[in-house]
Amino acid sequence: MKATAGDPRPLGATADGAGTNFALFSAHAEAVELCVYDPDGREELARLPLPERTHDIWHGYVPKLKPGHCYGYRVYGPYDPRSGHRFNPNKLLLDPYATALQGGFRWHDTHFAYQTDHVEQDLSFDRRDNAAYMPKGVIAEPLAWCNNAVRPLTPWHKTVLYEAHVKGYTRCHPDVPAAQQGTFTGMSQPAVIDYLKALGVTSVELLPVHAFIDEHPLHLRGLRNYWGYNTFSFFAPHPGYLGGRGPEAFREMVARFHDAGLEVILDVVYNHTCEGGHLGPTLSLRGIDNLSYYQLLPSDQRFYVNDTGCGNTLNIGHPRVMQLVTDSLRYWAGAMEVDGFRFDLATVLGRGERGFDHRAAFFQVVSQDPLLSSRKLIAEPWDVGPGGYQLGRFPPGWSEWNDRYRDTVRRFWRGDSGQLPELARRLHGSGDIFEHAGRRPYSSINFITSHDGFTLRDLVSYSQRHNEANGEDNQDGHRENLSANQGVEGPTEDPEIDNRRWRMQRNFLATLAVSQGVPMLLAGDELGRSQGGNNNAYCQDNAINWLDWPALDGHGRALIAFTRRLLALRHQFPVLQASAYRHLPNDPLDDSIQWLNSDGQLMREEHWHETNNRVLGYLLTEYADDDLPGPRYLLVLFNAGDTGCQFSLPAEPEGPWWLFIDTAEAATPAPDHPSSGGDTLQLAASSIQILTAGAVPTLVSGNDERVIPL
Repeated sequence: MKATAGDPRPLGATADGAGTNFALFSAHAEAVELCVYDPDGREELARLPLPERTHDIWHGYVPKLKPGHCYGYRVYGPYDPRSGHRFNPNKLLLDPYATALQGGFRWHDTHFAYQTDHVEQDLSFDRRDNAAYMPKGVIAEPLAWCNNAVRPLTPWHKTVLYEAHVKGYTRCHPDVPAAQQGTFTGMSQPAVIDYLKALGVTSVELLPVHAFIDEHPLHLRGLRNYWGYNTFSFFAPHPGYLGGRGPEAFREMVARFHDAGLEVILDVVYNHTCEGGHLGPTLSLRGIDNLSYYQLLPSDQRFYVNDTGCGNTLNIGHPRVMQLVTDSLRYWAGAMEVDGFRFDLATVLGRGERGFDHRAAFFQVVSQDPLLSSRKLIAEPWDVGPGGYQLGRFPPGWSEWNDRYRDTVRRFWRGDSGQLPELARRLHGSGDIFEHAGRRPYSSINFITSHDGFTLRDLVSYSQRHNEANGEDNQDGHRENLSANQGVEGPTEDPEIDNRRWRMQRNFLATLAVSQGVPMLLAGDELGRSQGGNNNAYCQDNAINWLDWPALDGHGRALIAFTRRLLALRHQFPVLQASAYRHLPNDPLDDSIQWLNSDGQLMREEHWHETNNRVLGYLLTEYADDDLPGPRYLLVLFNAGDTGCQFSLPAEPEGPWWLFIDTAEAATPAPDHPSSGGDTLQLAASSIQILTAGAVPTLVSGNDERVIPL
């Protein structure tokens, strides 16, 4: 084999039918060597210096080298950690643009560019070869970008998110063939898709599917990285989810979801990589050009800026690093056809020398990109760096995980005092946080639970974290969870406590369903899944995290039916899908939101300051349009007190009011006992009632057109 000059564009390995072009950015390298392997990635066939360097891109073209062969790089340059350089040609490095991998990653001391037992640690130099333990990049057949692919294009205000893990969701699913459990193919099985459609969600947000590896400390403790927030490649799908297939397995899954009208959102990690801090391994970017790809401390470039808490921070301010991130996003949006992205620790992407800026270059690049700006963009609006909490400060076009919503709802149902004003703001869509600059209610991603923290079942069953299985002496994970165990810590055989826990789960789900903004469910919350009180289960690739579908009992089935009914209600009442903030109307024909006290009257200023009051009425009015013969009303009554109370129905309309949801009961209430305006209802302790009046149509369950009659 011999490499000719080739072309500096595009970056990565590009096959054209007659050979393959290779291009790699490194501003500080002195030479770059291409290592070509057989299709199994075991036998090295050639080492070829890349002969050309154009604007810091090293490139070469290898005639007759076809897709299927494997490759890696060895990069030559100074090893001087104090100056930010960590070149070591003894280490085989993964191409950052590799779209497929061959072989599994295996931890070995040779992955470290320094001698791990040396007194000077990373200031020493290791001359051993790590190739036997490294996955290789695969020269892949080009994937056509399906620019004409039909995507669901669900409007933001109609979106219902469902956060799920590919492996955990399907690993124990009885209707997924054993060989496909834990894979993209398993995730796209008809039984899985039919369930999601019947539940009423519109968009599945998958935990990271970029190739990732286990952190070295986890490896030493015999644990695995389960969540996937330890990225090894920004382009290659995680091999463990492919089931022995190539990247097409992921795209086929997306196509099956799209056929069913469901969107696919990816949780992506562009804030750090798996190479960790100054004592981490040298696997890719660190050995290619450490000084360019990572943020280093100006005072001593041996050490890394650690705004992520994961050891390093990607240097998004460098043009080629920005290109790497945006090229990756375009690849997943274009070639893989995904519908949007949730950005882990997204504050990193907007932080410059003067702190966070909503006009940062990354946001501007995305906003002007025709492909990326058309996708759903969700920020986790915090990190552990200076000024890291930026809820509400992302630019228009972005939505944000709203932890203020999460914490307020948890406090309210825990019975904390003085929560009514804050609860009303969160139910209203958090306009106090997002309404500036023309942002809409769907800027707020409302959630009670997520992968990070307690499940919904554990939120009402544990007052303390129980992370002993993580091997960190129960010191990891959130210390304060705003949870309540209802009387006893953990599992119980007391039927009264158990019934209270199921009621509280219904309260949380109902609150989420009637809030303005975009609801997000954690997969398994609708069936009562527990992690045994572990609120940081990132390293538990086992039954702690896997959804135990075979163990689904009557309580779980009832909660699924309850969740379906809630999402059907949301689907059929546009007043719950606000595309703009609603305030008290000047025009009597405008849709409106009103707040009521237990007398059925409008809340007055002094009522909001009654810190011991835990009762609130939330009245939403939807006026006539072409599909409705007249106005219709939705009334939500909240009682977070530990005793029952009476609530007078508002006089207008005169009635009838139909009870649609009562969280005090597991079963759907009978529809044959309407009430009239002015009647007094009895609200059970710690419960919600949802009533409808006016021109109320038959409700449809989610997307599957099965009727749930009132």
